[in-house]
Amino acid sequence: MTDPTAYDNADFIPDGHSYFPRWAAAAEAFRAALPASRQRLDRVYGPHPSQAFDLFLPEGTPEGLMVFIHGGFWRLSGRKDWSHLAKGFLGNGWAVAIPSYPLAPEVRIAEITRSIAHAMPVMAAEVAGPIIISGHSAGGHLTCRMLCPDVDLPRDVSARISGILPISPLADLNPLIMLPMNADLRIDAAEADTESPILHPEPTCPVQIVVGSAERQSFIDQAIRLADVWNRSDLSISDGCHHFDVIDPLEDPRSEMVLKAISMASTD
Repeated sequence: MTDPTAYDNADFIPDGHSYFPRWAAAAEAFRAALPASRQRLDRVYGPHPSQAFDLFLPEGTPEGLMVFIHGGFWRLSGRKDWSHLAKGFLGNGWAVAIPSYPLAPEVRIAEITRSIAHAMPVMAAEVAGPIIISGHSAGGHLTCRMLCPDVDLPRDVSARISGILPISPLADLNPLIMLPMNADLRIDAAEADTESPILHPEPTCPVQIVVGSAERQSFIDQAIRLADVWNRSDLSISDGCHHFDVIDPLEDPRSEMVLKAISMASTD
């Protein structure tokens, strides 16, 4: 029997319910402090109101583009809550694009995947050079999906992807079918199979999977299982980190997470 709380996070993290408003405040403060000339906000990539992205630029010519795809179990949040996570890559001369996407229950996960796939060439057109895709939780799922053959990104875009950094990714959607949240997600067996990265071939580019050692066991298991199937990938278990603070290193230009991710661009 599936534990209905197996993928719940906030109730199992000290002061867990404060994180989303804290992230939103940090993101707003980051945008307020960054010169307007280094921000291209609310760039549209599709007809839905949520089909837009924010682009943050480093000083000088960008070394490449990092795309960060936010989490929230495909049901919550948007690009304005995560701007501050651009700091680490910006500090290394990379541009950072953060897209929003339509959310469940309005749309299903397959439609969200198509939305991000539609956004990729639009974001890629803004900045030359290599592309690294990262995402957290549900965003980690979408990160992995961008490299699955059925998504079929334009060849000129996929050729630029130097690596992906899925953080606490949801790689197998089958366990979610029996959870209460599936009332919104509406995952059925067919969608669980097509939308589970773990059931798709391993990408040819580098994959760096990160999960926290203090996360719910279900997220640790998902990361380990993905690394077992995508057996050329690198799995890092961040000591003492839970599901909400495991992304903090993205704010630090000198963090191991950021520098290791950037190193993927030199392996082409």
